[in-house]
Amino acid sequence: MNSPATPTAALLDRPDVQRGLAWLMLLLILVISWLALSPAPPKQMNLGWDKLNHLSAFATLGLLGRLAWPRRTFAVLLALLAYGAAIEVLQGLVPGRSGEWPDLLADALGLLLGSLASWALSRLLRPAPHDTN
Repeated sequence: MNSPATPTAALLDRPDVQRGLAWLMLLLILVISWLALSPAPPKQMNLGWDKLNHLSAFATLGLLGRLAWPRRTFAVLLALLAYGAAIEVLQGLVPGRSGEWPDLLADALGLLLGSLASWALSRLLRPAPHDTN
């Protein structure tokens, strides 16, 4: 007999929790968009290196996206990468800002890290099935 999932794992599988994570991700997208498209974002919201800002923001988006839509990983990550590309294009239209390929690379690496963190979290929270023999 398989052991039951841990309470935390069961919590992550609940549709209402996944909906909440999706709303949290939408809120984060709004904050990131504001920061990325502001001519002069607040210095308190800076980690000290622009690429680290991108990496951490997109790692968080990747983690939330995979948790909110666990069966649509590829589509979610692709949409988030397209969002990152759109930010880079739009930054070229903002005075004092510019779009850069290395920023998009940092976004992609962040999505990879967030995805790996989601996978690791899922592995940690879901016990391995036990042999019934």
